[in-house]
Amino acid sequence: MHPLMQNRAATPVNRPELLAPDTTGMNFYRADPALQDLLRLHLPDALFRHIEPHLDRLGGLAGGHLDECARLADRHTPVLHQRDKFGRDTQYIEYHPAYRELENAAFGEFGIHALSIRKGIMGWPDKYPVVAKHAFTFLFNQTEFGMGCPINVTDGCAKLLNNFGSETLKAKYLDGLTQTDMSKLTQGGQFMTEKEGGSDVGTLTTTAVQEGDHWRLYGEKWFCSNADAKVVMLLARPEGAGPGTRGVGLFLMPRFLDDGSQNHYRIVRLKDKLGTRSMASGEIKLEGAIAYAVGKLDRGFVQMAEMVNSSRLSNGVKSTALMRRAYHDAMTVAKNRVVFGRRIVDLPLAQRQLMKIMLATEQALSMSFLTADALDRAEAGSQDAAALLRILTPTLKFRATRDARKVCGDALEMRGGIGYIEEFATARLLRDAHLGSIWEGTGNIVAIDTLTRAVGRHGADAALAADLHARLDDSANVPQAWRDHLRGLADRAVGFAREVAARSDNEGDARRATSLLYHVASAIALAWEGGRIHEMRGDARRLLLSRMVIDHRVSPGDPFRLAETATQRKITGHLLGERDLGMAEVGELLGVA
Repeated sequence: MHPLMQNRAATPVNRPELLAPDTTGMNFYRADPALQDLLRLHLPDALFRHIEPHLDRLGGLAGGHLDECARLADRHTPVLHQRDKFGRDTQYIEYHPAYRELENAAFGEFGIHALSIRKGIMGWPDKYPVVAKHAFTFLFNQTEFGMGCPINVTDGCAKLLNNFGSETLKAKYLDGLTQTDMSKLTQGGQFMTEKEGGSDVGTLTTTAVQEGDHWRLYGEKWFCSNADAKVVMLLARPEGAGPGTRGVGLFLMPRFLDDGSQNHYRIVRLKDKLGTRSMASGEIKLEGAIAYAVGKLDRGFVQMAEMVNSSRLSNGVKSTALMRRAYHDAMTVAKNRVVFGRRIVDLPLAQRQLMKIMLATEQALSMSFLTADALDRAEAGSQDAAALLRILTPTLKFRATRDARKVCGDALEMRGGIGYIEEFATARLLRDAHLGSIWEGTGNIVAIDTLTRAVGRHGADAALAADLHARLDDSANVPQAWRDHLRGLADRAVGFAREVAARSDNEGDARRATSLLYHVASAIALAWEGGRIHEMRGDARRLLLSRMVIDHRVSPGDPFRLAETATQRKITGHLLGERDLGMAEVGELLGVA
């Protein structure tokens, strides 16, 4: 062989540095200044300073050890066993050790499921406000979306029991549902969906027959996440009750009876799901299962609806988490991959794609904390906040979950063909993102809830209009012309929602009206935040996102007109960069002096 050929043959051809890195080792809290800013705006300083070291620790784990656990748990899915090794008909679900590691972090170390219910977690003497709780939700779900369901349904079970359960039931089950000691923890579940009644709850056929101080349940539940939960909340129709949702009662069903035997229901099979594979979802057959009534029998649906709204907020936060993780991954690729002699982040089309990812993510982050803050104020007794929450929750759930599907797909594409490979997180993010817009109501159902019920029936649009105007009034350092522009758009968005809600033949416009409420509300929230952050540390860049929302998600565009102007390119450069901008410079870019 020629010596030159020998040298070539000896040269290593495996050069992993040619591939863009991923987010392995990234601290998702430290990498997210927007999260830090919003927490400072929404939380008392003492509480923020207390939770920041814990958020920092979770951010590091989410980008490291827990992320590897999530990958393994997604690949090694739960297995349902019908018998134990002695041949006894004792069902159990086998989980990979990585899934148990995720449980230990979520339920044990950080107690995310109980932060708003139990005092003393992570050394804080009181319960945590919802804003603080969802900061942990947001970070944890950047690494593992599937575990978000057990966390959420355990939290929901505890809240339902605390709010509506008898003292006897509370004494027996509430402590376990809020434990952070893993040896004492009782995870919860909520088995609602049936073949007959998914979104149409009033058609459910599960029946409840009273037997002394308890009830016997019969029927099937079709989609039961956290299938082996030790305590389950579910809806059933008491024997002799009327039709529709008014005839539905809420019941607590334990997995095990007082003598240690399994209750009289079977997990028929586990679902083979597109995403959230780490967590067991199954079909349940009730065969005289013992259960206990929670609250008034004729108020079961109304009681459960409170949990659904809380779950929809959590759903929006989780979808925002997926978007943030997707953004981190896309930016990691764009800043480290060189093509045609230039970094991807410096290429115009890539910048446009990155801005689409960033914009939807930041909108969702702002709307998540706006909604969480409304829930905190509502639980403190504010009727105005309760009305605001009624419209913000489905609005957030509708748009953020749909945006997550597109954002995660765009981030996958940013990595190219390797993004499609399951060794990287992007494929899992995309699979998981599709759950958000189904969980707790599909897009159509949630849009109808926003317009027909929140606006048409409850008049919650008035609370939203008042809040948006108040935020603009509270943003005196934001250029007046921009505030006036946003004020006019707020009135138009609310007016359009009212028009759609008032006409029964306009249901087809419900999705567009809900999206407009979301986009305009987020533009105003971003402007308010930009003004506050500028006061806090001299950076008004978040205000530029407000303009981008209006330009790209509200204002109609001419498909034959060039979209990229010099101003738009400057705004993109500043938002993808790291330099702080003062209000005067931002005002020029807004087009208002």
